[in-house]
Amino acid sequence: MYVGTLSFDLLLGDVRSLKEKRSIVRPIVADLQRKYPVSAAEVEHLDLYRRAGIGLAMVSGDAGHLSDVLDRCERLVAGRPEVELLSVRRRLHGDDD
Repeated sequence: MYVGTLSFDLLLGDVRSLKEKRSIVRPIVADLQRKYPVSAAEVEHLDLYRRAGIGLAMVSGDAGHLSDVLDRCERLVAGRPEVELLSVRRRLHGDDD
């Protein structure tokens, strides 16, 4: 069994309220969950307007498949024009950890 996680640190554009922030972050989280077999949520910078932290996790029996899905998730978030991807942190855990 393999567990993979991604943590995204995002800078949002011209956002002036938490309501505007939610209108940007929620569709990203929904797209990740709809397109890929992952669990995702906003996990950091909850009280800041222009920053967001999104975390996601996935469990798989195949390390190659896990890495492929995490790569696709990273490309999806990086390709969103309304956010700037500041950093991505990836962790893979296997049976031997």
